[in-house]
Amino acid sequence: MLKPGPDPDFPYLDSTMHFQFPDPKEWKDDIISVGGNLSPGLLLSAYEQGIFPWFGPEDPIVWQSPDPRCVIFPDKLHVSDSMKKIFRNEVFKITFDEDFEGVIRGCSEIVRRNQNGTWITEDIIFAYKELHRLGWAHSAEAWQDGELAGGCYGVLLGRGFCGESMFAKRKNASKAAFLSLAKTMFDHGVGFVDCQVPSKHLISLGGEEMPRKEFLRLLRLFRVFRY
Repeated sequence: MLKPGPDPDFPYLDSTMHFQFPDPKEWKDDIISVGGNLSPGLLLSAYEQGIFPWFGPEDPIVWQSPDPRCVIFPDKLHVSDSMKKIFRNEVFKITFDEDFEGVIRGCSEIVRRNQNGTWITEDIIFAYKELHRLGWAHSAEAWQDGELAGGCYGVLLGRGFCGESMFAKRKNASKAAFLSLAKTMFDHGVGFVDCQVPSKHLISLGGEEMPRKEFLRLLRLFRVFRY
């Protein structure tokens, strides 16, 4: 039986290396594979194949690809009237990649309804900080009164941005950060934001469900790979 967290015997893959996950024709549910580690090459290989790590603190690494998938396209991004007012009034100061660690730790610490604990473990934090250092992971921060009020982070590959998590310590802070990051990404040619698992909150921001097969085609269309 695999132990919790990364497998110490699994080889470390740097950001230039590739790992082939099981063929999508073999996928029967959302869980694609179990085990491995969170080295840059393995994480980036997963995103290129429409897969991401999502597991509990007592679990080995679980690699998932939900069906259906939730995505937001540039013409569907929805900014409500109340959020437009928040932006006009400059309620938050928005920055990008200014405090990546603060954002991912904020995501790990926030108490979420119907969740016991967090999947953003110290192993996850270390791994995504490394992806950020290497230029693949990015964050948006919403500041208020000089304090980090909320934010979001994810991974940019090709013309696809794979959103990972968001948090808010003050009302609407995560929305302000996410909408700002998504608009900036779209303005620079990103074709879609992957929101992973559908939810009412994401749908309200413009997210839509699509079958996993279509999502995998989307990755090829927008060249979601490193080279």
